[in-house]
Amino acid sequence: MEYDYIVIGAGSAGCVLANRLSASGKYNVLVLEAGKRSNFLSQFPISFALLLDNPAANWRFRSEPEEGTANRTIPVPRGKVLGGSSAINGMVYVRGQPLDYDTWAQQGNRGWDFDTVKNYFRKLEDFERGDDGIRGEGGPIHVSECKDESPLYDAWIAAGAEIGVPYNLDYNGATQEGMCKTQTTIRNGKRASAAAGYLRPAMKRSNLRVEAEVLVEQVLLEGKRAVGVAYSANGQRMTARAGREIILSAGAIKSPQVLELSGIGQAGRLQDLGITVNHDLWGVGENLRDHIAPRMKWKVTQKDVTYNGKVSGLGLGWQVLRYAINRRGFLGLPAAPMLAFMRTRAELETPDIQLHLVPFRYDDPNKRYLGPEPGMIATVYQCRPDSMGHIHAKSSDPHEYPAIKFNFLDVDSDRRCILDGVQMVRNLMNTAALDAFRGAEEAPGEDIQGDTAMLDWIRRTAETTYHPTGTCRMGSTDRNVVDERLRVHGIDGLRIADASIMPTLVSGNTNAACLMIGEKGADMVLEDAA
Repeated sequence: MEYDYIVIGAGSAGCVLANRLSASGKYNVLVLEAGKRSNFLSQFPISFALLLDNPAANWRFRSEPEEGTANRTIPVPRGKVLGGSSAINGMVYVRGQPLDYDTWAQQGNRGWDFDTVKNYFRKLEDFERGDDGIRGEGGPIHVSECKDESPLYDAWIAAGAEIGVPYNLDYNGATQEGMCKTQTTIRNGKRASAAAGYLRPAMKRSNLRVEAEVLVEQVLLEGKRAVGVAYSANGQRMTARAGREIILSAGAIKSPQVLELSGIGQAGRLQDLGITVNHDLWGVGENLRDHIAPRMKWKVTQKDVTYNGKVSGLGLGWQVLRYAINRRGFLGLPAAPMLAFMRTRAELETPDIQLHLVPFRYDDPNKRYLGPEPGMIATVYQCRPDSMGHIHAKSSDPHEYPAIKFNFLDVDSDRRCILDGVQMVRNLMNTAALDAFRGAEEAPGEDIQGDTAMLDWIRRTAETTYHPTGTCRMGSTDRNVVDERLRVHGIDGLRIADASIMPTLVSGNTNAACLMIGEKGADMVLEDAA
């Protein structure tokens, strides 16, 4: 069957595209998604912890061993369900800094400066405090401040003030810097995913078809034009044709793999895999960036201020009842109730470090089961890392996962920044404001001192914060993958709109930026169709 547009992937950007391209009724749109139509757990905010390693809604990729992780292979969770990673993530909403987008524009990507993309953020947002000229109201994605309360939150705010980090009411507003209550994609105590905000309201349209539990094998080409998609469904190979365009929105892990399986990528690499080279494009799979994050832990001396104590024994029953009554408490928590954006050096104009502050402790970051002893965690990461890795197909088999190599901490500036960030967290946690709560430092532990020992601990224990980007980089030259209008260099009828097009990583969690890319990408497609 032929459609006007085929969208590969129903993640954050793909859901936006599906809605916007089908809205007028003029165009027939097909969406192909590998995951299921829904996951029951996804609606409950705290269930993100149960979805990080859950094959029912997660691709469960893993990285290759590397020096930056002390030769460990680490989990790379990605959403595999309608909504993509917006359906399994920690629901932390961060636009990033204006500098992030102005940098994209300065690299030659016209129309991606912050003054321009700000309008797309405003369009997608339904911010609970309303439209103030910077934030948006009435959009498909509800954004609300974390409603949880704890004496620890007040203490963290006071601690920030002690080390020169001010309280910031809106880090997505005029300035990012400060100690902040987290803004979340949670509406009335339930997850506000891209599927809930964009895709499901559009699925009643007769011109939109959503195929779930199908695996895209390749984009079909005729010469240098993309004309269709081959995919498997229930063990059968299917094809669909696109009369206008195909938009690849499979995410930073899968989008480069789909291109390579389609014969688009580095010619030598494709030939080694026995894949026919249809278009030699060096940048496919390169420029991988992510936030590596050591998780620092402290014991807490007051049991009732952390959720370790509140959910033990009968406490869990009370938390379930509380959530049923007012959608608050432990079951309504995002991944981090508080954030901080800080500068490691006074001369910096913008923050270079982000913190996630959590009022409980766990041992395994990929399962996050709470232990009985009260504690608190600070996850610290560099806003804009310079180290770059790559993602490439291992074979011509679409079922085989690609090889993911991050090259974390490969650049000296990244090592210096994360070491300075860890020291800032220690300074924060050792303030007078936290004296009433702070117990012993569990990780890295007070015995870890000096840059060499600390860097060794980071490499042995740190995980990603699940923000892979950049593997189909946007740029004007053929060393990149897409141009400023998201068109694949050298191939007609094929665009990419997802985290993979980011030239550099944004200063924060990436879901908001992916939604913006979907909105802007949809506008570009419709403008070029007119």
